[in-house]
Amino acid sequence: MPAPAPSSVPADSASAASTPAASPISQPSFADLTRERPFMRLWLARLFGTAGQQMLMVAIGWHMYDLTGSAWDLGLVGLYQFVPALALALWAGHVVDRHHRGRILAACLAVQGAVAGALLVAQLGDVASRALLLGLSLVLGAVRAFQMPAQQALVPLLVPPLALPRAMAFSSAGTQGAVIGGPALGGLLFVAGAGTVYGASLLLFALACAAVALLRYVQPVREKEPVTLATLFAGVNFIWRRKPVLGAISLDLFAVLLGGAVALLPIFAKDILHTGPWGLGLLRSAPAVGALAMSILLTRRPPERHVGRTLLVAIGVFGLCMVLFGLSRSFWLSLLVLGVSGAADMINVVIRQTLVQLETPDAMRGRVSSVNSIFIGASNQLGEFESGATAALLGPVGSVVVGGVGTVLVALSWVWLFPTLARRDRLHVAPGP
Repeated sequence: MPAPAPSSVPADSASAASTPAASPISQPSFADLTRERPFMRLWLARLFGTAGQQMLMVAIGWHMYDLTGSAWDLGLVGLYQFVPALALALWAGHVVDRHHRGRILAACLAVQGAVAGALLVAQLGDVASRALLLGLSLVLGAVRAFQMPAQQALVPLLVPPLALPRAMAFSSAGTQGAVIGGPALGGLLFVAGAGTVYGASLLLFALACAAVALLRYVQPVREKEPVTLATLFAGVNFIWRRKPVLGAISLDLFAVLLGGAVALLPIFAKDILHTGPWGLGLLRSAPAVGALAMSILLTRRPPERHVGRTLLVAIGVFGLCMVLFGLSRSFWLSLLVLGVSGAADMINVVIRQTLVQLETPDAMRGRVSSVNSIFIGASNQLGEFESGATAALLGPVGSVVVGGVGTVLVALSWVWLFPTLARRDRLHVAPGP
């Protein structure tokens, strides 16, 4: 696989690495954004890579539950991805800030393709097991420790600063499109067997690698720093000093940690809503349908005023949707409330990610993004473990309902814990030192 071009290769179009004078005075339009060729290539890579990841996780989740029938084991899949991501996150951020971000992203996509290939071989050889699924989950977690900060820190290098909120929303639209298509297609392909899903995931990861290989941008040349505690924890210190950012990412951590129900969807699909793999695929895709619709709206009209209040309301709506999903016995009602939850969560994603990127100097974006990825990983992978563990104690319905109520309480408490976030009016702020 060819590596992305070194920093000496000129960018195909204007990027954030250009001088401020090169940026347009008015906010760039959506048409201007689509003409940024490096950004669009990254967008395609994220589209293919996310679709591959989603199909892979649908297959692993259903495969694990089919092998063991255990909610605990479904939770372990999330835990096994979270632990290495947490352990490597700070070092990964340092690596992203000191090395070529495009090459790091390409390597991460290649390793995930290798995991899909290994599962394909195991399925064809009828040697797939609980231990293999958990072991490869560890690999996926380790890879994503590097992928998330590299991918997030690339975007500001590829678009003018004024276009960043729109770029974040458009990136999320592509990601959510993949999250819709990936699980739905994965659920349909699972009818032909897990091997078919693993093979399709391998193909998508290969396409993502090819898109990154064509990526050209100016990689800033940075002085090499020794790895010290100060450099590793620089991102933590940076976020701690900016309370609105700390409030936004910690809000996401606790809200999704409590309110997430993704790990339990195989149980709801099979035992409560009485559907099959195709239904599981649709349930996993439903939040992304709402998120896609919202991200398209935010691409056209990026959030500009009262962003703090909007963020807190969105998290409250997300929690209420989880309560309704837990109580629902209708497949179509469950799809509807999951769709609304996805739209609410997309508001959270765009506001939070834009705040982080706009307030962070490029030299620290990898480390700050890695800390942000810890919060995201905790809310997703650790949230899956929490859901599996509480479902073992309270049952799947009790787990989801209690978690949804907890999410609403978190949104209310953040008004007092982070008043600067609640009063935040605009996204744009000057980067700190």
